[in-house]
Amino acid sequence: MLDKVLIANRGEIALRILRACKELGIKTVAVHSKADRELMHVRLADEAVCIGPASSAQSYLHIPALISAAEVTDASAIHPGYGFLSENADFAEQVERSGFKFIGPRADTIRLMGDKVSAIRAMKEAGVPTVPGSNGPLGDDGDANLATARRIGYPVIIKAASGGGGRGMRVVHSEGSLLSAISITRTEASAAFGDGTVYMEKFLEKPRHVEVQVLADGQGNAIHLFDRDCSLQRRHQKVLEEAPAPGIDPAAREKVLTACRDACIDINYRGAGTFEFLYEDGEFFFIEMNTRVQVEHPVTEMVTGVDIVKEQLRIAAGMPLSITQDDVKINGHSFECRINAEDARTFMPSPGKITLYHPPGGLGVRMDSHLYTGYTVPPHYDSLIGKLITWGEDRDIALTRMRNALDELLVEGIKTNIDLHKDLVRDSYFRQGGVTIHYLEKKLES
Repeated sequence: MLDKVLIANRGEIALRILRACKELGIKTVAVHSKADRELMHVRLADEAVCIGPASSAQSYLHIPALISAAEVTDASAIHPGYGFLSENADFAEQVERSGFKFIGPRADTIRLMGDKVSAIRAMKEAGVPTVPGSNGPLGDDGDANLATARRIGYPVIIKAASGGGGRGMRVVHSEGSLLSAISITRTEASAAFGDGTVYMEKFLEKPRHVEVQVLADGQGNAIHLFDRDCSLQRRHQKVLEEAPAPGIDPAAREKVLTACRDACIDINYRGAGTFEFLYEDGEFFFIEMNTRVQVEHPVTEMVTGVDIVKEQLRIAAGMPLSITQDDVKINGHSFECRINAEDARTFMPSPGKITLYHPPGGLGVRMDSHLYTGYTVPPHYDSLIGKLITWGEDRDIALTRMRNALDELLVEGIKTNIDLHKDLVRDSYFRQGGVTIHYLEKKLES
């Protein structure tokens, strides 16, 4: 097992990683910016190192500072969490070259899946269903691009190969605006991601967002942990998730789960990962793979009983998977509400001091958060301050527990989106299951 792990992140995911390390008897190093001295995991870690000022660019994104912190504390591995450098192939490469283990996939795998064009090509070869598209980057030949769009059929969507988080994409409904849309997206992609490569896909008009969690040890063993529904989104950012995804065609589900597991073996994947799909009319269409632990991983843990972060740590230590596919069963249903420090109506960030924090409790209730009374939420980072997760023997029980837990949750001193979640879990359409990725934004507009 690993001796000491440096946690290259902050907030709730840093605390989540620390807890997993403690369970496995691994010592921990917390790195933090000057603005994050009072984070809970910094207080609980065996060692703590300040790596720079509040700015992410000068702290959590500053690779030399992170490598130096690992060197001075004699850490054996670095866990990137999610966000920040978690899917940065150069960081993974430098970590390994510096003599530390990177708790995640190999750098070449991150590069392969980080480029949407190469990822789609690899998945097609592995038998994973993909969206009809250009099957590669778009060139400068306007006639060829118009012909590609006619073959796919309008509407189409132009996407940046290096894009993510809903950025670098443009929907085109008619031939007259196609070429200008390609040009604009290419320019924006070059400015935002340093890569102007774009590709084209069929635009699905009423899809759901369903994803498959996988674990692979890089030694020829891979498993899936079933699926999640993440369709409740605002501006392509997930708000509420559940597992398993409700109302999925059983045959289509089994086929895509098997394909994802086999694809991990084909690309020699190592660590935790998530295949993201659009699901429409009983069919799955691959859109991208996230080569890290996901924000919403707890719902999968709740219904499978598998500790995903502990498996990441074991895999990084060179150990094979501790479970086989036959060991993984679905038990009940789970929901996760992302609690953000933001106004529930305007979505404006709301940093400040927490004057009262009271997490909910009871059977089937889990709160992953770094908050405590007296903690000050800084203005410099993402607004996520916690994740409220519930489990039940079935979907109705899990949803009832979520409604009750949200009523119990108290966060005072700042504005939060708790009221938004209270509304969502009582929404009649959501309670039925199977809303599309457009549902929340349309609801907010009404």
